[in-house]
Amino acid sequence: MQANFFTAVLLPTGLAIVMLGMGLTLLPEDFQRVTRYPKAVAIGLVSQLLFLPSVGFLVASSVPMQPEIAVGLMVLALCPGGPSSNMITYLAKGDVALSVTLTALSSAITVFTIPIFANLSLRYFVGQNAAIALPIGQTMLQIFVLAIVPIGLGMLIRQQFPDLARRLEKTVNRLAIAFLALIILAIIIREWNRIPTFIAQVGIGVVLLNVIAMGIGFWFGKLFNLKFDQRICIAIEVGIQNATLAIAITAGLLNNSNLAVPAAVYSLFAYATAILVIFYGRRSVQRIYQEEKS
Repeated sequence: MQANFFTAVLLPTGLAIVMLGMGLTLLPEDFQRVTRYPKAVAIGLVSQLLFLPSVGFLVASSVPMQPEIAVGLMVLALCPGGPSSNMITYLAKGDVALSVTLTALSSAITVFTIPIFANLSLRYFVGQNAAIALPIGQTMLQIFVLAIVPIGLGMLIRQQFPDLARRLEKTVNRLAIAFLALIILAIIIREWNRIPTFIAQVGIGVVLLNVIAMGIGFWFGKLFNLKFDQRICIAIEVGIQNATLAIAITAGLLNNSNLAVPAAVYSLFAYATAILVIFYGRRSVQRIYQEEKS
């Protein structure tokens, strides 16, 4: 697969479809929930935007890995929660409304934070004279066009044509999964000779990032006495990142497929932990219900 087709067509199309699918699930009221439960939203956003990048930095600094792999891990940690986090929250008996709110808000905020902190990560791990860099203003505009515009279009379709949105949602979600699989396959084909080395380097890193992030989200919610369904929701939102956006930034905007390896490996591993969280959430809700009845 030619690099120009991969970066100029496949990545932007895949990301736009993922974000359109998320927009089809959103309504303007989702952004207004901040006033209904501000504490839960604040805890979720602080965990997502502050604690998660901090964990990413600690992992990238502590686990031996190539500088470019460390930057890729940091870009992943800077990305908002993935659209699939809403579905996983639903299956785990979490607070779906809170999940949708956090995904929408973090997606909007990270348009501004990703370019700034990704550049700082490049300087720290690769060096001041790094050959790759993100032009901040241009990157903000590109992320806005590729992420926020499709979300807005999806929301408009949902508001104006709700029946059409419901029909499109399943099709778009299937396309999004197919595009993510195709993107990961393209990276594997391009980097086939170095994949074993990359996985050996980044495997421990993505496991630590995913597990610690979920643990912090859940513990932070417990510390502030949030309800169980809100704690599960925040754990999933913080632990399941938008890997498609991370790949689009690293392999697309930065045009460096090495940087995209952490996101590709993470997208495979994160769903394994998601299954465990779903099982834990459903079992816990059932136990809580039985305790309330007795």
